[in-house]
Amino acid sequence: MSAPRTGPDALQRVFKTFADPTRVRILALLQREELAVQELMGVLGMAQSRVSRHLAILREAGLLEDRRDGTYVFYRFVAPTEGPWRDAWDLVTRSLRDGPTTGRDAAALSRVLEDRAARTRNFFESVGPEWDALRKVFNDDALRAQAIGRLVEPNQTVVDIGTGTGILAIEMAHLGLRVIAIDHSRRMIEAARAKMTPETRDRIELRLGEASSLPLNDCEVDAAFAHMVLHYLPSPADAIREMMRVVRPGGRVVVVDFMRHDHEWMRQELGVTWLGFSAEEVKTWFREAGLADTRCDECAGLSSSRELPATFIASARVPQRP
Repeated sequence: MSAPRTGPDALQRVFKTFADPTRVRILALLQREELAVQELMGVLGMAQSRVSRHLAILREAGLLEDRRDGTYVFYRFVAPTEGPWRDAWDLVTRSLRDGPTTGRDAAALSRVLEDRAARTRNFFESVGPEWDALRKVFNDDALRAQAIGRLVEPNQTVVDIGTGTGILAIEMAHLGLRVIAIDHSRRMIEAARAKMTPETRDRIELRLGEASSLPLNDCEVDAAFAHMVLHYLPSPADAIREMMRVVRPGGRVVVVDFMRHDHEWMRQELGVTWLGFSAEEVKTWFREAGLADTRCDECAGLSSSRELPATFIASARVPQRP
């Protein structure tokens, strides 16, 4: 979607929209990250009524889209692609680089994302090895097998992002892959270490780190894998970009997760941040990261004990770099 076309008689609306500094700050924030009203309130230090009024104006102008995630509504910026709206936004973007609030807003946004990450980290630190029992509700052995099948040949190196207790890393090690298993919870890393046998220990390297800032060099691995991880991350798009960065040209990025759903119980019992994603959303993240040959297949929920949403397996190739 792009902002509507405008003629000379509508220029005043364009100027009026972008003349308000708060609206410009909101757009700059939503250009970087999808945010809820409450999160925008925290960053801007403003009351809900004021933030909501600006959001309504920007949405009416065609500059925002919103989506519901359970009981929350998140907003994202839709960049204008033509006409005076695009030209005006280009001018605003250049002026933002030296704006008096730019640095302050960026720091506040970082705190919002860290708060999201901390909630997930605290959840996993609290459950520790008990996660193996909790995650049985997924009944996702078949999904893991299908996803691994899209990865790489034996003896290549794979990163397992959000390894948890290491179940997937150990499976891949048994298949002859070398695995770098990363998690942001020290307790999970230790649980994974305790499960490794001498055979798998030689093939698995455990690293502490965040999905949005992987402790890996550029092009260090042959493939990147994130199994039931995106719905816990503060910024899934950042994680996809990181996966792209660390995989060599020609390598694969594979993601398994839930399709968008409304099962609120999963926030309470499983500590998820997001209630799934649409296929189009995932494809957009892959495309914006620079990945090619994206494939996204939907699968029915596989649990026999709980009603679960459908899942997807998405994969893409890292193109050759100039």
